[in-house]
Amino acid sequence: MNRNRNLKSSFSLIRMLGLALALVPFLDLNAEELNDDLQWFKGNLHTHTLWSDGNDFPEMAAKWYVDHGYNFLALTDHNILSEGEKWVKYSLVESRGGKDVLKKYLEAYGDDWVVTRGEPGTDSHEIRLKTLEQFRPTVEKTGQFLMIQAEEISDRSQGKPIHMNATNLVTVISPVGGETPRQAMENNLRAVQQQARRIGKPIMLHLNHPNFGYAVTAEDIAAVVQERFFEVYNGHPGVNQLGDDTHVSIERMWDIANTLRLSQLNGEVLYGVATDDTHNYHGRGGSRMGRGWVMVRASDLSPESLINAMNRGDFYSSSGVTLESTSFNKKKGVLSVKVKPEESVNYRIEFIGTRVKYDRTVKPRKDKDGNDLAVTRQYSADVGATLKTVEGPSASYKVAGDEIYVRAVVHSDKPHVDASFAGQVQQAWPQPVVITK
Repeated sequence: MNRNRNLKSSFSLIRMLGLALALVPFLDLNAEELNDDLQWFKGNLHTHTLWSDGNDFPEMAAKWYVDHGYNFLALTDHNILSEGEKWVKYSLVESRGGKDVLKKYLEAYGDDWVVTRGEPGTDSHEIRLKTLEQFRPTVEKTGQFLMIQAEEISDRSQGKPIHMNATNLVTVISPVGGETPRQAMENNLRAVQQQARRIGKPIMLHLNHPNFGYAVTAEDIAAVVQERFFEVYNGHPGVNQLGDDTHVSIERMWDIANTLRLSQLNGEVLYGVATDDTHNYHGRGGSRMGRGWVMVRASDLSPESLINAMNRGDFYSSSGVTLESTSFNKKKGVLSVKVKPEESVNYRIEFIGTRVKYDRTVKPRKDKDGNDLAVTRQYSADVGATLKTVEGPSASYKVAGDEIYVRAVVHSDKPHVDASFAGQVQQAWPQPVVITK
């Protein structure tokens, strides 16, 4: 009971703080009304380089994504934009990425591009990092590949990491902090929205890896109702994607948060993003390229078009499965998903949701001494229940009308090409559709 009052108080606080976004409709696409002019664009919204704790140069990172068929990329180094003068010691570059990092860089861009100073083999040997504006022309191509300026706002509260990615920034945003993880999320959200209003451009903010350090609970995510996006899949092997005996999985958090938002807090639907969280480009473990991405259906390859499409839920997330289509026919009340199948790969499509009259029993998780743990609580099986399962590459779900929301998830039996956790298979996550609020 107290927890519910706290959730409602947080909602009221956010409204008082004036955090209201320019809200857009959630996904209610009619299959008959899909715009043929819209295109699918593939992108990664979580990427690190030597500007912070990655192990390759920013243009080398971007080149990998260009070479592998992506359409857009956001470099999200910690609390910094790729601008201004920054030198890194070659010894640091070598310790992170190996002895061939500089060789690969020179082979790709040449002596005239790579700027160094100091004596090779000594601690004075340094390499100057290129800014986004300097290397942007080497990778961008109109209509084919776009760089978007971004930052991972890396904050802490109560000793826990609170990381949020802001995409399409103009100036860096310093972490604001907060007495609780929830307040830190709210405060950083407000800072991002203030910049968006000031520059007159949309900025997308998403919550990163909520189980990293087990920093954020599903109740926290639910309470910050103006936060529209979070990472349902992050390719870093250290983010506890599946949770453990005490902590729920990331996907379970998604269902709990949406159920609370839509049934109790009058909040907006939460969308799920898949990302690489790339740090390691040289085959040395860690978080690597090509593990998770978003497919956005937009009118053109521009930051504004991509962000507007994601705001209306016109995208899906993937760790390997490609969809031909995902749509909700509002008139017929039918949610449909169609996979672009691979030969000899089997697919299972689940429709998941919570009904209006769900069992609202909630229990705290306790430690061995019987004390309540500050983790996501235990909810009934009615929350995020499996409503229908279909074997095969296409499926539809006819809503009954008593669902709060419905979402689909596509499972394949094809192992992930570069798994971030044991037993990982390739999946896709279309966005939830709100049925009854």
